[in-house]
Amino acid sequence: MIYQCRSKAGPDVIMLADLTKRIFDILGRPLEPRGILTEEKLPALITALETAILQDLEERSTTTNEADSGAEKRKLADRLGQRAYPFLELMKQAKAKNEPVMWGV
Repeated sequence: MIYQCRSKAGPDVIMLADLTKRIFDILGRPLEPRGILTEEKLPALITALETAILQDLEERSTTTNEADSGAEKRKLADRLGQRAYPFLELMKQAKAKNEPVMWGV
């Protein structure tokens, strides 16, 4: 399934269901077929996603350092920061212009 996120503040962001589910789990929001992130909640949601991205980077650096101990190295393409960047930027643009972010299938 594909989700399209949009705001008047920036370009649309299209994400596959796996990434959308992962992001919404981080945000503490249920992933419904349609919804809205209000401008009042965006600052806290942006902080939550940025924190998760930093934690993901820390875990990856630890995993890389422990590669000799047999830890499985995750694919570079699965980095949360890289995959979530367009959505994070959309939320930041929406916050700056006091616009909500909406999504739908």
